[in-house]
Amino acid sequence: MAQEVRASGQPTRVLIIDDEKNIRTTLSMALRTLDCDVVAVENAESALAALRMQQFDLTFLDLRLGEENGLELLPHIFERNPALPVVVITAYATINTAVEAIQRGAVDYLSKPFTPAHIRAVLDRLVTRQQLAWQVSSLSGMLAPSVPEVDFSTASPAMKAVLDFIARAALSNAPVLLRGESGTGKGMLARALHAQSPRRDAPFVTVNCPTLTEELLSSELFGHAKGAFTGAVSDRAGKVEAASGGTLFLDELGEMSPSIQARLLRFLQDKQFERVGETTTRTADVRVVAATNRDLERAVRDSHFREDLLFRLNVLEVTLPALRERREDVLRLARHFLVYFAQASTRSVPALSPAAQEVLRVYHWPGNLRELSNEIERALVIWPGSLLEPASFSSRLRQAADLPLIPALGEDFTLAEIEQEHTQRVLSRSRTLEDAARILGIESSTLWRKRKRMNAATSTSGPDEAGPPEG
Repeated sequence: MAQEVRASGQPTRVLIIDDEKNIRTTLSMALRTLDCDVVAVENAESALAALRMQQFDLTFLDLRLGEENGLELLPHIFERNPALPVVVITAYATINTAVEAIQRGAVDYLSKPFTPAHIRAVLDRLVTRQQLAWQVSSLSGMLAPSVPEVDFSTASPAMKAVLDFIARAALSNAPVLLRGESGTGKGMLARALHAQSPRRDAPFVTVNCPTLTEELLSSELFGHAKGAFTGAVSDRAGKVEAASGGTLFLDELGEMSPSIQARLLRFLQDKQFERVGETTTRTADVRVVAATNRDLERAVRDSHFREDLLFRLNVLEVTLPALRERREDVLRLARHFLVYFAQASTRSVPALSPAAQEVLRVYHWPGNLRELSNEIERALVIWPGSLLEPASFSSRLRQAADLPLIPALGEDFTLAEIEQEHTQRVLSRSRTLEDAARILGIESSTLWRKRKRMNAATSTSGPDEAGPPEG
């Protein structure tokens, strides 16, 4: 039952943070009877050290840790693992403390003294909550449009060559090295390669190399034995074993330390490895796909990356073109993202004005597909009309297109500039001055004076140009 909390076939890893030894002992024994691996610590410092050393699936946190307030530890816990469920335990149960705990991010509340039945009830509630989340996610996936983050249909010869290469490489078991700038879609391309390969029905497992310390990355990749380091309370398989029969994707592997590079090289050569703290040699049938935005040849010259590992990884190598190198795809991709984000927000899909299309075409897109996706999502949020104009894009796009900056909410403009822009827009679409004043919530005479100060008295696009209304 506890394993369902994790939904991975491995025991649920639980961290207990309580300053009372008998509570730590009692709670640990109860959780172990429910097939949990438990680490129990007595203070905030030890808790943070344990969180740095390994990942947990559930935490029990005492409201009072000696003289400290346990709730003050919550932000530090979530900083290291934002999705970690935290159950607050206390002998001082009140409605106010329960509400405060939930408001700060705790998922449940357990009053002392408690029994094994109470602990089982807490885990049952977590399982129910998790199963509901999975059902919602599954239903959302069926009801929402099936649109990938990156659409690989292309009119670009450079991108067509990449896709042809991936189709051929998918049939091999040789390592693949994907190069390219950040945001070009290397992760999605790795998934596409896996989906076209004979390994498609086996796991596709990702390791994000820069996000982990050397020790944690070694454990994440190859697993560890019980007692290998502080907090390693049981044997644990790594991502290499989890990906057995399938594909292991190493994202930004250029950030690996020399010792991990050496272990990875050995695994690539003979498919053998040892878990951290263990001497037993294991094997795994894994196809390795790696990605990097670094210049690995330069890293080799600077002694930051092993040359023999580079040779092993780039048996099959391909570089994804930057978005500025496939400009013929920009508008098609923009429309792809427009459809996706419009449907996600249940609004009609707006069109791109000719001027907006030109802005998208001339911009150099240093952030590549990720930046384009962000720009389209932002435009749909701030622009309510059915036709996207250049003003719906961020100032950096408009500056690159050499367009005058139009004040927009949330950007670097004064309140006076925002007010003037809004007033001019309302005036331009209103039939009369009175209509515009009613929309703006001010007197017609006040609007007349504002318009005069803005030198709009001679404009042909606004409502009537007569003097201030009577009264």
